[in-house]
Amino acid sequence: MDNNNYDELKDIEVRGSSRKKIFLVDDTEFHLVRSKQFLKDYYTVFTLDSAVAMLELLEKVKPDLILLDIDMPKMDGYETIKMLKADSELAHIPVIFLSSKDDEDSIIKGLSLGAVDHVPKPYTPKDLLDRIGFHLHPISYPDELKVDPDKNLSKPTILAVDDSPSMLRSIHFALHAKYKVHTLQKPENLKKNLTHLKPDLILLDYNMPQINGIELIKIIKDFPEFCTTPIIFLTSEGSPDLLTEAVNTGVNDYMVKPFNPRKLRDKIAKCLANKY
Repeated sequence: MDNNNYDELKDIEVRGSSRKKIFLVDDTEFHLVRSKQFLKDYYTVFTLDSAVAMLELLEKVKPDLILLDIDMPKMDGYETIKMLKADSELAHIPVIFLSSKDDEDSIIKGLSLGAVDHVPKPYTPKDLLDRIGFHLHPISYPDELKVDPDKNLSKPTILAVDDSPSMLRSIHFALHAKYKVHTLQKPENLKKNLTHLKPDLILLDYNMPQINGIELIKIIKDFPEFCTTPIIFLTSEGSPDLLTEAVNTGVNDYMVKPFNPRKLRDKIAKCLANKY
């Protein structure tokens, strides 16, 4: 273990600490030293030069947040977050990607895999502290339905239903320039919001608590005004049986997560063109 990390760990064990713990994972020493320098006054920071080193330290310390580089040898950031999200004891830890990869595909892929944010390199101390603060001290909203404030009535309205906040963020990021995007995290609330939102197209996840995507399609089709509204499945389940059932129930198209933003926009445009 890095000597600095050993000192941090002993400080927690001996004195205890009320400060939030952050793992900073990057294979470039410059980024580790620079970022820790302006984070250490606010957080207990563990610097790690590989995902393997992070996984070893996770056996001793559970951080409140992980800052993760994408391009790293042996195990990159995408592989790492998949491992984290597959572990029930680690899946809740928010992950922010820090990367020079700031193209749309890279950002969407990270968010789709479960990252809460993406901060492009180079970043300023204020930018990073603001993003960390936002996720470690989030503002609670009483209503989980997020309505796009865009007043441009000429934009088609998309309603995305998914129980994953990070997936909803990635959908909004991919589509908001061209569409009004409303997001709903609790699928059981779809019925009471349909008439109010009047979506031109609906994006549905399949695996959700309380009610799944197939059951939601049946609910949507019960509304006469929405029985022809295009529906696209966004799902991590790509089995032929599921897709056959979805098509038979009334879905127009599907994409397997993590999705490609350009392909999703193409599918949406095709479905809307057929509608009109």
